[in-house]
Amino acid sequence: MASSALTLPVPEAEVTGVELHVAKSGSDTAAGTARAPLLTIGAAAALAQPGDTVVVHEGVYREWVNPPRGGTAAAPITYQAALGADGLFEKVTISGAEVIADWHPHAGSAGRVWVATVPNSLFGSRNPYLERIGGDWFFDQVNTWHTGEVYLDGKSLYESLTMAGVEHPEVTVDSFDQAGSLLTWYCEVGDDVTTIWANFGGADPAGHQIEINARKFVFWPAATGIDYITVRGFTLTKAATQWAPPTALQEGLIGPHWSKGWVIEDNTITDSKNVGVSLGKEASTGQNEAAAGPKGAKGGTQREREVIQRALALRGPAAGEPHPWDRDHVGSHTVRRNTIRDCEQAGIVGHLGAAFSTISDNHISRIHVKRQWHGAEVAGIKLHAAIDTVISGNTIHHTHRALWLDWQAQGTLVRRNVFYASTAEDFMVEVCHGPYLVDSNLFLSPWAVKDMSSGGAYVHNYIAGRIANCTEHQRYTPYHLPHSTAVYGVSNILGGDNRFYNNVFVGDGACAEHTEPQSEPTLASFWSGAIDMDGVPGQATFMPTPVGTSQYDAYPTAQEYPNEHGSALAGPRLPVWIEGNLYAEGAEPFRAEPTAIITGASPVRVEVLDTAAGTLRVEVTHPGTHVVAPVTSERLGTSYQAEMGYTNPDGSDLDLSADLCGILRGEVVPGPFAASAPVTRILAAPEPAGRR
Repeated sequence: MASSALTLPVPEAEVTGVELHVAKSGSDTAAGTARAPLLTIGAAAALAQPGDTVVVHEGVYREWVNPPRGGTAAAPITYQAALGADGLFEKVTISGAEVIADWHPHAGSAGRVWVATVPNSLFGSRNPYLERIGGDWFFDQVNTWHTGEVYLDGKSLYESLTMAGVEHPEVTVDSFDQAGSLLTWYCEVGDDVTTIWANFGGADPAGHQIEINARKFVFWPAATGIDYITVRGFTLTKAATQWAPPTALQEGLIGPHWSKGWVIEDNTITDSKNVGVSLGKEASTGQNEAAAGPKGAKGGTQREREVIQRALALRGPAAGEPHPWDRDHVGSHTVRRNTIRDCEQAGIVGHLGAAFSTISDNHISRIHVKRQWHGAEVAGIKLHAAIDTVISGNTIHHTHRALWLDWQAQGTLVRRNVFYASTAEDFMVEVCHGPYLVDSNLFLSPWAVKDMSSGGAYVHNYIAGRIANCTEHQRYTPYHLPHSTAVYGVSNILGGDNRFYNNVFVGDGACAEHTEPQSEPTLASFWSGAIDMDGVPGQATFMPTPVGTSQYDAYPTAQEYPNEHGSALAGPRLPVWIEGNLYAEGAEPFRAEPTAIITGASPVRVEVLDTAAGTLRVEVTHPGTHVVAPVTSERLGTSYQAEMGYTNPDGSDLDLSADLCGILRGEVVPGPFAASAPVTRILAAPEPAGRR
């Protein structure tokens, strides 16, 4: 609201806030001071104004924190765990689960099966034991999996679709924890009560803590446009979230819900039924129309294009709608230094709402480990429209896919991340036009990259897995004006327009057995140890090749490109620029790479020491013997479709002078480590501050 000519607004920099304290000894009728704390975080949220800090003291808070208002850029509202005398965060848990203590032996089960009856009033308007998981791109359309969950001492059990599966459980073959999959539960919902049967593997529930999902969200505003909130230092756990495709409301255990400027930092985020952190879209722009439509209706790709146009056309609160999708109103979030684990769809997800954001220094693991069902939105991080989004310093392991950029990765920076133990691939980039930069990362899984895009620049990476590349002539996806959400055009994926400079490729000792293009469904049989490559449409094909860049042999160089002729439908294949890469232990270069370095033993060796903690040993033997040309924004040029340079999100030139650990490179050598790097070092996955 505009101020009058006689009254000047208070500058944002002068806004000061108060502390509102919350403690398990408090009362929601108290003043909220340190001596008279409130009892619930929700009561503090109702009082908090821009600039205020809600300080939560040690304990378990079983509630959905639904902030009714946000702050400003200069005066955010902050929610944080209290600091103890040692300067570390107190142990504060916010949980979407409730403890259920009234368990009885099920008749005739000889103590194997226990039963509890829960009043439906516990769940409010959405009973997670009645709500079925589903939506666009959710593959299992037959079985009735629920958003509810049962936990034994904090560890989730496996849902059974029948009572027999509780009485006589069988191993879930694809699970990461097959022994744990024998702990099962089954539910039935009546008019007034929900009955749950559980097999605790011989444990008497009287001697353990048994919890069930009771709330959909842990920290999530019901309204959109709740801007500038900081959430810091908590354990956030156990939410009955729904499947989160890009064409529906993307629910998360925590998330800003179509707002701007959130900071989610130094938390432990665990056990969302689907998504841990959602930076994604709201519901009015689309809600699973592709899955709900009749046979022969519009497909998901068209529905997704419609979602984007609707988001751009939103009129905002004055017209009774959420804010439109632009830099001024949506995105610009920071998600950093969190531990995110045990979520069955994704650690972090976002369509549209993750634009202009930074996702850094998180430790993401155990994503999609139970594997009772599957869908096309499963990854450690899965983002659509990651425009000017920086993804840096994360360690992601024991997932299906580690990082998946789908549609509109433009101005995106993927820097200094560590990926390993992915059962599909470390990095998938699907139907994007770029420009996007992938530099100084460690790709350690058998499959490193699935490239179904153009406009990528891969620089100074260590790549120990294979690359799969294919075009996509059937799907037309948007690209944008530089550093903007405004759509510049749409195009299919011609392939190429990629740059590979100064990477280290380390072979895996296997050779390709086929030389003809092969369709996606049979690729897994080409090499021993080959892995699931789901997600590619049936018309997509690619040539199997060893580790290295020979995957791009079918593409022209810049010199050959003028003679590249395409069809009226597809257009010409775009050129590739591949120089200064080192190929060790059988890795193979692009057919026309002018400066390929081929060696026996790799000058850099990376070994995973502790798979759970995410620690790695890096051995550097002789990195300084192969000097290559440095990479700059000028050298990378501009992407073909968006006609946009490779820059930082603010448009400034890239600085690639430091290695993965921040050491200045000096003489430039291939790979993520500087020539002066220590011979042996240990890299550890990041942990939330105050939890070490």
